[in-house]
Amino acid sequence: MDAMSLPAIESHRDLHIWIVENLEMVPVPERAYGNFFEEHCYIVLHVPQNLKDTPGASKDLHYWIGNKADAEAEGVAGSFVQHLQEVLGGAAVQHREVQGHESDCFCSYFRPGVIYRKGGLPSDLKHVDTNMYGVQRLLRIRGRKHVSATEVELSWESFKKGDIFLLDLGKVMIQWNRPKTSVSEKARGLALTYSLQDRERGGRAQIGVVDDEAKAAGLMAIMEAVLGRRAGRPYAAMPDEGANQLQKARVHLYHVYEKGKNLVIQEVATRPLTQDLLHEEHCYILDQGGFKVYVWQGRKSNHQEKKAAFSWALAFIQVKGYPPHTNVEVVSEGTESAAFKQLFRSWSQEPRGNKDMGRIRKLTQLKLDVGKLHSQPELAAQFRMVDDGSGKVEVWCIQDLGRQPMDPKHHGQFCASNCYLVLYTYQKMGRIQYILYLWKGHQAAAHEIQALNGSAEELDLMYHGALVQEYVTMASEPPHFLAIFQGQLVVFQESTRHSGKGQPASVMRLFHVQGTDSYNTRTMEVPARASALSSSDIFLLVTANICYLWFGKGCSGDQREMARTVVPVISEKDKETVLEGQEPPHFWDALGGRAPYPSNKSLPEDVSGFQPRLFECSSPNGHLVLVEVVFFSQEDLDKNDIMLLDTWQEIFLWLGEAVSRQKKEAVAWGQEYLQTHPAGRSLATPIVLIRQGHEPPTFTGWFLTWDPYKWTNNQPYKEVVGGSPGAISSISEIIAGVNNFQLSRWPGNSRTGPLALQAFKGSQDRSENELEPSPKAGGSSPSPSPSLSSSSSNSSSSHSSPRSMINGGLSREQLMYQAAEDLPKGVDPAHKEFYLSDSDFQDVFGKSKEEFYSMAKWRQQQEKKQLGLF
Repeated sequence: MDAMSLPAIESHRDLHIWIVENLEMVPVPERAYGNFFEEHCYIVLHVPQNLKDTPGASKDLHYWIGNKADAEAEGVAGSFVQHLQEVLGGAAVQHREVQGHESDCFCSYFRPGVIYRKGGLPSDLKHVDTNMYGVQRLLRIRGRKHVSATEVELSWESFKKGDIFLLDLGKVMIQWNRPKTSVSEKARGLALTYSLQDRERGGRAQIGVVDDEAKAAGLMAIMEAVLGRRAGRPYAAMPDEGANQLQKARVHLYHVYEKGKNLVIQEVATRPLTQDLLHEEHCYILDQGGFKVYVWQGRKSNHQEKKAAFSWALAFIQVKGYPPHTNVEVVSEGTESAAFKQLFRSWSQEPRGNKDMGRIRKLTQLKLDVGKLHSQPELAAQFRMVDDGSGKVEVWCIQDLGRQPMDPKHHGQFCASNCYLVLYTYQKMGRIQYILYLWKGHQAAAHEIQALNGSAEELDLMYHGALVQEYVTMASEPPHFLAIFQGQLVVFQESTRHSGKGQPASVMRLFHVQGTDSYNTRTMEVPARASALSSSDIFLLVTANICYLWFGKGCSGDQREMARTVVPVISEKDKETVLEGQEPPHFWDALGGRAPYPSNKSLPEDVSGFQPRLFECSSPNGHLVLVEVVFFSQEDLDKNDIMLLDTWQEIFLWLGEAVSRQKKEAVAWGQEYLQTHPAGRSLATPIVLIRQGHEPPTFTGWFLTWDPYKWTNNQPYKEVVGGSPGAISSISEIIAGVNNFQLSRWPGNSRTGPLALQAFKGSQDRSENELEPSPKAGGSSPSPSPSLSSSSSNSSSSHSSPRSMINGGLSREQLMYQAAEDLPKGVDPAHKEFYLSDSDFQDVFGKSKEEFYSMAKWRQQQEKKQLGLF
């Protein structure tokens, strides 16, 4: 294999998959993506389409090993990956994946899920047979955000391991849900079921759902006809095990090299790690608690070391006694993955030796244009500003376990021992939006923090859950919070009882002024001693008779201008400007004498190397478990989920509509996330709580696109699974078909045989070669299809297919803008477009049926409404 034999990876496709067959790489057709045979190995290459436009984005190269693949196939796959890596110029992150234990990155390619197939690829090299009706199989569906379906034994015994199962009988597909399964898991399982129906049955199989066995006697009769009689109640499922954050927090860095014929593994450091531990002439292994093993290759490490990366990792796994399926990721210097970078306290993309200059250059280039914040949410997200802070502001101080409103003239004058609520009201797209900041001082007591949270809950109820709540800690305020007070936030150390212009009564006080403009300036009272000074900043020393405004040698003109605006807030006494090195004796006397203090230019934390990451949160065993969604979009936000978006400077917790009351749990998860983060994150990092439908631009700006109306047409789970009893074949006919199938069952591994299941005597006789496959494996909206009655007896939705008309049998005039009673007999009013010919469909919609049915359901409905086909 050489470079000329590879497909054009910079083309319109971002995903390429090959199967290793007869020691060769055979391309997998796109419609079969997500299907993996357990006796084979696969190679998956992902090249993001926006690679050039997204700094830090990387190519990913995976080799996948089936549970029953032999060692020779694995070796060949590893060799192909090494060859591809060389062809790509070493620019790809390499992954070793084992069936059932794939990385989040790998799983994120395949939506709604991955399907594991028994055996090997058939001799005709067909990965998916679109018209595969002659089949009986049982699939165990598992996973939360990343779903997989594994073929298991056709027996009730299989139900001991899992909560959701799909009994696939060709023309009938029955999804069985364990009674206590969450709605979220049921819905995701159903999405995979519909995907199978679309890809393998051309959308023509009937689907039934068992949520309550007592209300689904007919479906249970079919299941028992296949699986036999089941004695007793449903089995209790064995819980899925997932690595929690405590396990992932344990990180160890090792220098690895060969000495003669021996592999030497030498521990270098443990949590928290810093980037300067990695030397460009060496290779390192980073062990993340046995959950994942990384190999980092310096740019000056030799070629032989780079080729040995996977073998070194596997040897390390064996020495440590980790499971053979432990995930391995190999990264090269300069092309590290987002997950790898976040294992370090800080990460800079600047070349070595130029980091400080790069940070200074970035700081000088970034200037906020507040006029663009509403029209460019990505700018709002980058600067953490919803607007310029000119909206309505209300401030309450927590006193006596209640909230007391503050006089507007004292807004922004806080005390380190108190807590405050700041309600900010602004308009976006003509709609009123709210942000409630919960600010706590470093010296605030536990009962005051509890009262702060209780008062915030009261306000949230008053505003019917419309408040975005941001938890802010003293000295870690976000830019927008500072902008609300126009750079005049002052935090005093003593009591909130004010005298004069707001300064607490005291003789000697020292204030540290930091910032260059209205959205990054804060003033904090610090101990009044010389060691608290810093040459890079400005300090205000207030004495009994005069106040000194001290300018360090490293401060800028912008810093001086902002400091001058803060002085009147603190004191009205006579002001004397003092330059560093020219202080009068009384200045040092007031500070208790001279003392050493920092003289170097201080730079803010460099976060340029970090990319935002999205996770689904859960806590099955009392500890936080996160599942990452790589290459995330708005589609990944589900109303049944609590999602965590980590932008490094802030933690966003998004609550779906169905879980909007789990605020306390969500905030606790955000705090646990920071406490257990491998990089040793600051616990003062702001946590932002957002409910579905109230997303601020500082959140939506991290998504490539955002549709504020996306959730207006969402169907509830009960409506999706609802069926019309009049649209199904009789239970007796289906059971008869099951018996016929079993009598003439072919040998082998349940692949398509000579006799298809005859379950629908009364339905249409559509030719199998007329059935169209789904355009892609991850399509979220299947084409119209029949549904069996589910356990939801009061369901009102019906998804029955056309019964007397063949696809494409009517003209557009007979269908467009026609009331249901005026349609030809047999036409399903909910799916008028299904009856258009391919040419008419293309002409009316401007796209093929495959493209149309691959769209989200709400977009399908929107287009149908516009064209009179809804």
